[in-house]
Amino acid sequence: MDLSMFTNLNGRIGRQQWWLGVIALMVVEWIIIFVLTMLFGQPMPVDGAGEFGYSSSLSPVGSIIVIIILLPFIWFFICLYAKRWHDRGKSGWWTLISLVPVIGLIWIIVELGILKGTEGPNQYGPDPLA
Repeated sequence: MDLSMFTNLNGRIGRQQWWLGVIALMVVEWIIIFVLTMLFGQPMPVDGAGEFGYSSSLSPVGSIIVIIILLPFIWFFICLYAKRWHDRGKSGWWTLISLVPVIGLIWIIVELGILKGTEGPNQYGPDPLA
């Protein structure tokens, strides 16, 4: 997996690379959140009465640390989405559709994760499958 797909807005990637990139980023995020929750978490009752054990929730300081550490992931996802939009022959600005609740998520999954890209070269570069 080429790491430039997470840091560069130029070029195109296919569906398989996009799915692998999205899954990889999500797994890394979950690991970071898990580790930081264990380090900066505070115990809280699972059922409110505390009879069935405890869960861990981030303290306010832990929450701020998680936000700061995960901020770069926004850029990584934007780069990944832009490259996939480019493969579909569209501007990376289409990533903003993800801000529309529910419909945006469905649109992203269908458009980027299911539909094929433009065959052959387009204005954003050569076909990644060629």
